[in-house]
Amino acid sequence: MPMQTMRARGSQGEWRTSSWRQLPAAQQPDWPDAEALKEAEATLAALPPLVIASEARRLTSALAAVSRGEAFLLQAGDCAESFREFSADAIRDKLKVILQMAVTLTYAAGVPVVKVGRIAGQFAKPRTSPVERVGGIELEAFRGHMVNDEAFDSSARRPDPGRLVAAYHQAAATLNLLRAFTKGGFADLSHVHGWNQEFVASSAEGRRYEQIASEIDRALRFMAACGIDLVAEEGLHATDFWTSHEALILHYEEALTRRDSLTGDWVDTSGHFLWVGERTRQIDGAHVEFVSGVINPVGVKLGPSVTPDEVLALCARLDPERTPGRLTLITRVGMHGVADALPPLIDAVREAGHPVVWACDPMHGNTFTSENGRKTRRFEDIVSELREWFRVHRSMGSWPGGVHVELTGDDVTECLGGAEAIVEDDLDQRYTTMCDPRLNARQSLDLAFDVAELLRS
Repeated sequence: MPMQTMRARGSQGEWRTSSWRQLPAAQQPDWPDAEALKEAEATLAALPPLVIASEARRLTSALAAVSRGEAFLLQAGDCAESFREFSADAIRDKLKVILQMAVTLTYAAGVPVVKVGRIAGQFAKPRTSPVERVGGIELEAFRGHMVNDEAFDSSARRPDPGRLVAAYHQAAATLNLLRAFTKGGFADLSHVHGWNQEFVASSAEGRRYEQIASEIDRALRFMAACGIDLVAEEGLHATDFWTSHEALILHYEEALTRRDSLTGDWVDTSGHFLWVGERTRQIDGAHVEFVSGVINPVGVKLGPSVTPDEVLALCARLDPERTPGRLTLITRVGMHGVADALPPLIDAVREAGHPVVWACDPMHGNTFTSENGRKTRRFEDIVSELREWFRVHRSMGSWPGGVHVELTGDDVTECLGGAEAIVEDDLDQRYTTMCDPRLNARQSLDLAFDVAELLRS
């Protein structure tokens, strides 16, 4: 098991990696085999870290620039990673879309884009109900491949601690490939720009963005004409790419938490960035307690019911030292809730002096069930929430710091609308998500160009 050495953090007093166990822990599986769980935790605790403390600190520094309005955050990736749909091609295609989005946003914003994937750890999902009923049969809800399987039978739905270890190994393999791609030439700016040009040329909707694509092309040619060797310039061929996931299954997070040998700080080595969800952000709950003690940059999802007092309490608990880049507030209030919910939060946080990153999750507040029973989202609703969110921030002199979206590099039909005008009858064609509907590659690029226009306006 991880070391249980005490450490002080801010005004919260003593903190242990196991402190969360003394508090109410929402959304945790009912593990049926306690001994198997202990064995899985011991195995994880003995494995090498997936990320290290210096990486977490570098990401905090990058996010500090976002909090000052000097950079923009793009956090994107799968709703829930799958053990079965795991391949080099799938990782490459997802990364490709995120890189394409980032290039577009970088040019539009005129500032660096911090690229954070929902990847290499996003194996668990919170659920509205702990059980699922089909045809009179009641079983444990599917909680992601870190916990159980989506097949509707009792053995598949039985929480299996061995899946915690399997999740670690898949995360390690994913991270290894991501590092190779982002440092080995796949992220070359000219390649990414060429992919965007193909999108613009091949789509009637994409031609709306021909101006931005043409301007990027001219900028590259201008640099070459000025004598900048685009082939030799290392910064144009590699990029930093960070991983993130919801810190949901706390046995996994605790087992992968290590003490930095240089500083004595605790770091959760399961990923660079962790967030606490709308369902687990209770100020006196286990999840907030856990992330309060690690040095990773952390985020909190804020739904439409959140109050300024709750947000200030979270800020005080998670960033008592007011460290720029430490805390990201991710609003997910729905397109109709932004105008009422967001201004008092911005005012309260600003007056309290917390240097947070403001990000918008325009996906979760706009989810509904279609007539054929599929959970889905309308692309137009997603864009509407983003437009209103940008408007509010601009009207209040606040920096709209980033977007947080669920997407895939696959040609799925899970969200309605977008460049391909997907309608409800299309949903059953390629609906492959294990939980929430994701933007496909074309919809993701469409969204990036929409956000680019918002950044430029």
